[in-house]
Parts: sequence; C-alpha cells; structure tokens
Amino acid sequence: MRAPQLSVLARTWERRRPRTRAREATREAVAAYVFLLPWLVGLLGLTLGPMLASLALSFTHFDLLSAPQWIGPRNYLLLLSDDRYLHSVRVTLTYVFLEVPLKLAFALLLAVVLNQGLRAVGLYRALFYVPSLLGGSAAIAILWRQIFSGDGMIDMILSSLGWRHPPAWLQDPSFALQTLVALGVWQFGSPMVIFLAGLRQIPRELYEAARVDGARRLSQFLRITLPLLTPLILFNFILQMVYAFQTFTPAFIVSGGSGSPVDSTLFYTLYLYSEAFGNLHMGYGAAMAWILLVAIAISTAAIFASSRLWVFYMETAA
Repeated sequence: MRAPQLSVLARTWERRRPRTRAREATREAVAAYVFLLPWLVGLLGLTLGPMLASLALSFTHFDLLSAPQWIGPRNYLLLLSDDRYLHSVRVTLTYVFLEVPLKLAFALLLAVVLNQGLRAVGLYRALFYVPSLLGGSAAIAILWRQIFSGDGMIDMILSSLGWRHPPAWLQDPSFALQTLVALGVWQFGSPMVIFLAGLRQIPRELYEAARVDGARRLSQFLRITLPLLTPLILFNFILQMVYAFQTFTPAFIVSGGSGSPVDSTLFYTLYLYSEAFGNLHMGYGAAMAWILLVAIAISTAAIFASSRLWVFYMETAA
C-alpha cells in the first residue's frame, strides 16, 4: 500500500511545484520593483519629466514671470540669425578640438611613463588624479584667474626671466581661450588612470617577441601599445568630448559671466545660462539646450560609427 501512496504524493507535489515557482517568481519581481521604485521615481520626476518639459518650453516664449506662449519653431529659427550664438558655437568647437586631444595625449604620455616600473606608482597616480577631482570647481577657476591675471604668478615668472612685457593672458582675446584650454588639459588624471590600467593589461610576451624581432621602443608603441589601447582611447575620447561641450564653471568665473574679453571665452553653456537666467529667455535657452543635446548625440554616434575603422580589440589583433 505504501508504493501507491508515495506515487500519489509525488504526482501531487509535481502538480504543485509550478505554482510554487510562479509564486516565488512573483514575489521576487515585486521585491525587485519595490527596490527600483526610488530610482524610477527619480528617473521620471527628475530626468525624463524635466527633459520633456524643456522640450515643450523650447517651442514657447517663457520668461518665468508669465505663462508660456506657444510660438512654434521660432526660437530655433532665431538661433540661426543670432551672431553671439553662432560665435559661442565657434568658441566651443575650438575649445573641444584643442582641449580633448591635448588632454588625452598628455594623459597617455604620463601613463606610459608611470608604467615603466617607477617606485611609488600609487602615490604618483593619486597625485596626478587630484586635478581631475578639483579642476572643475569654482575655487580652482578663481585660482587660475589669479595665476594668469596681469600681475599674476605666470607674468611674474616671465618677467624674472627677462620678458619685459608679458601678455595679460586673461585680458587678451588672443590668449584667454588658451588659458582655459590649459586648465582643461591640467585635469588629465581621470583618462591617465584609465590608460594606465589598460597598459597593465597588455601581455608582456608581445613586447618580448617584438624585441627579439629587433623592434625599437617607438615601433613597439606604435604597433603594439597604441592599437591595443584604442578601445580605451575611444572611451576616453567620448567621455572627455561630452565634458568639454558642457564646460561652464571656468569660463563663468574667469570672465565674470560675460564671456570677456570680446566674447573670446563665450562658451555655448555660458551663453545659454546668460540668455535663460540672465535675460529670462527660458524658451530660447531650452532650444539651445536641446540643440546641444542633439549635437553631442550626433558626435557620439559618428565616433562610434568610425570606431570600426580604427579601434582594435585583443581578439581582432590576434
């Protein structure tokens, strides 16, 4: 009698197992959504909601003091005839094209030097990373303004070396933007740490084989190191490009919020801030913000599309 009873119990248990698993899966899904709820509320209320609201405001005339008035695409059409806006685009593009390649080149150079087996590499890595933590702050921008002012430390050093009339870097339109580029390049720590980690992952056997074949260090760098670092170059380039397009604090502090001298430091974000919060042209500023978002998205997509031609992974290289 026991065998039939056991078989009946087994069949009953087999029928109940799918239901038990379904209830457990439901409980796990509910628990997951409960834990995700704060993030979802933040995403909808603090990110997607404001983004959609700004998109709607970009088609209106809105000054914060009265209700928005629908004007269609007029804000976008006005941008095409706004000379200061077009100038801010040129200034920003110049900054991006100068700052990003120089920062990545400097970061890669230091990463290669630190990868040569120096002592206290961890200390140097931490010290070089500090500018990336402090470089975007208002305090560093104020310090930079003092260093490059007409009677600042740079001019004092140049005068002591025999340069009688060194330029007033921040007051001269020919040099003001370059000082901000130098400030951006000084924040090389983040890409340097990433490059250094990538250099540590390259197999040493490749360099040993190259030395056996008589390859010199420059040839090893160009044929081994650089190709195997291209994924990290792609990552750093996109990341630093996005940061460069959004640069605001240094230009605001150094120029006093005006983009002076002669609008030579009038970055895109600075002009956006001036129009939206200075002149209360919120709809106009929202249109500028969306154009910047689309420009960054298109640039990123173009870089990703071109990466098929110049980015090599270990499997591909092998």
